[in-house]
Amino acid sequence: MKNVFGIAIRTTVVTLVLTGLIYPFVMTGVAQVLLPWRAGGSLLTDDKGQVIGSELIAQGFANPAYLQPRPSAAGDKGYDAANSSGSNFGPTSKKLQDRIKGDLKRLKDENPDASGPVPGDLVTASGSGLDPDISPQGALWQVPRIAKARKVSPDRVKAIVDAKIQGRTFGVLGEPRVNVVLVNLELDRQFGRPAPLPAQEKKDASKEGTPSSQTPTPSAQPEQK
Repeated sequence: MKNVFGIAIRTTVVTLVLTGLIYPFVMTGVAQVLLPWRAGGSLLTDDKGQVIGSELIAQGFANPAYLQPRPSAAGDKGYDAANSSGSNFGPTSKKLQDRIKGDLKRLKDENPDASGPVPGDLVTASGSGLDPDISPQGALWQVPRIAKARKVSPDRVKAIVDAKIQGRTFGVLGEPRVNVVLVNLELDRQFGRPAPLPAQEKKDASKEGTPSSQTPTPSAQPEQK
């Protein structure tokens, strides 16, 4: 019996050392050597080298001059990277239906020049609430609003979106997508940073709890150059 306990204890210790210590440290080291940027969280920086977010985590953008992401139920105001979650509402939930109806109205009001119906991903949250991507249709649908806010040709904004469309992973996995933060960074690079929203408008938007009401990153809401 003692031998059985001894074997069990040794097996447990060896397993813990191998899988709990050696394996994680080895994989972390390999990742840091082969893919240091990805292993470090795919962090994005502005022109001054300040970290403004991650390519893998969605952010909310209040300014109409920016591309806006999917809705988020992560945290009280959404887009909380420390509180990833969905709403857990089912398709028959009145709260979910009311939220979607509210978002549809808001999007139509904010995008009067957009053509066609509102793309579905702009009114549906992801399971994590932090999906950084939207569909190409969802991005292109917002082009007229962005172009008007930045006082540039829609074709110039569309060219930026088109250049940022990513195809299916390995050509077969997933769907074509557009990373919202990467597009917004490129908009700033080409057209400069837009003027910040008036304080009252940001306050009113914050009460609505919509994707466009969140506080953007330092690069997304700076002073006008």
